[in-house]
Amino acid sequence: MTPMLLADITVFVLSLLVGFEVITKVPATLHTPLMSGANAIHGAVVIGVMLLAGSTHSTLGYVVVAIAAALAAMNVTGGYVVTDRMLRMFRSRGSRGGQR
Repeated sequence: MTPMLLADITVFVLSLLVGFEVITKVPATLHTPLMSGANAIHGAVVIGVMLLAGSTHSTLGYVVVAIAAALAAMNVTGGYVVTDRMLRMFRSRGSRGGQR
């Protein structure tokens, strides 16, 4: 195991632990706004995946990039769907214009 790989694994594990601690401390009423704010971060992940797709030259690299792109795209789409649903709750009945 190279020192660089060990450092990368350490950062990954620490980020999982810190992320878990931060999310468990967020009140339930703030989860939806937090998710809508995270869409910008996942948009950056999609851009990073596109940059990596141009620089990979192995089959494993293409598989990992495809999985990362699918997961990031699903997360961005889900975030926008949840945000739209949240915003519809605050519209008045007359301004819906025939939408559900």
